[in-house]
Amino acid sequence: METYVREVLFAMATSSCDVDWVLYTNRENHNHIQGIFGKFPRFTFHLLPLKATNRYSRILREQIDLPFRVAASRIDVLWSPGYTMPFFSPCPQVVTIPDMQYRRYPEDLTWIARIATNILVRIAVRRSKGIITISEFSRREILTFTHALRASVYTVHLGVDLAFAKALPEDMKRQKLKKLISNRNPYILCIANTYPHKNVPALIEGFSRVMKKISHQLVLVGKPRLGESEVQAALRKVSDTSRIQRFLEVDFEDLRALYQGADLFIFPSLYEGFGLPVVEAMMSGVPVLTTKCGSIPEVGGDRVCYFDPDSETDLSEKIMDIVFWEKEYRKLWILKAQEYARRFSWERTAEKTMECFKKVDKGNG
Repeated sequence: METYVREVLFAMATSSCDVDWVLYTNRENHNHIQGIFGKFPRFTFHLLPLKATNRYSRILREQIDLPFRVAASRIDVLWSPGYTMPFFSPCPQVVTIPDMQYRRYPEDLTWIARIATNILVRIAVRRSKGIITISEFSRREILTFTHALRASVYTVHLGVDLAFAKALPEDMKRQKLKKLISNRNPYILCIANTYPHKNVPALIEGFSRVMKKISHQLVLVGKPRLGESEVQAALRKVSDTSRIQRFLEVDFEDLRALYQGADLFIFPSLYEGFGLPVVEAMMSGVPVLTTKCGSIPEVGGDRVCYFDPDSETDLSEKIMDIVFWEKEYRKLWILKAQEYARRFSWERTAEKTMECFKKVDKGNG
């Protein structure tokens, strides 16, 4: 969500769009946001005296404090880009609901978070004039699980940073990977926090079945979440855990290096509203192996490879197939995947988002 908001706003800021923006920030992100957008004259900033990491404080401020600040700023349209929004507002509202993950995979949240999320999303659907979502799959999910009006739900695909397609200088990439990767063996990459629906244990098990047949390491990037216990259980069954390396997070340049240096990117997720890492990997020039779950086929099309998550052996077999692709076949596949991925641009995302705002504002007028 942080990437989504930052990239859409930056595309708005650098376009010819003649719209003034008021950004309501919190204590954690105020300086960062102001550092990015402070140079643009159409952006002003209002710091809300709260820590966003305190979920309850954030909800209360959003419902009680924010509407008064919006009224004082004479806002025409209020956009809430993360599932929830105020019940009362002096102006029409647009909310982004990326997916209905909390309904399909309730185990991703604590019971109190599930209840709170369900209540707040229902409020958002009821009170918003427009709902933006990030895939046709998610649009169908929203219409299935809520009483949203079909005409009020807009699909706006995410974009991908073109920097992923720009090859890092070879010396720089080598130095970064030397710092990150514990040996010089080739590696398979996965980027996913360990929510249950991300299906990381299945990847670990699939990799363990082929470890003796390939020289690759498995590199996992992602923070522990409610599925971490299953990940740890899968790791305990691996015969040589030195072949698996984990990072909680990496900075953007290291992420580019990891993508560009990988032999294969695997995204084993069972549910996605969009699946941005799939497009980032395609753009970075690495073959992608993923599932046909959620929005992934809508995003990856026929330029990624798929495995059956219900099969015990399909993942391992596809790994063996892809890592031994002929060099010329691999090169051609990557070029076609990069060309396909370029259709997802943040400029287009910003353009379609602004169209939604204008429809809501016009309808109010």
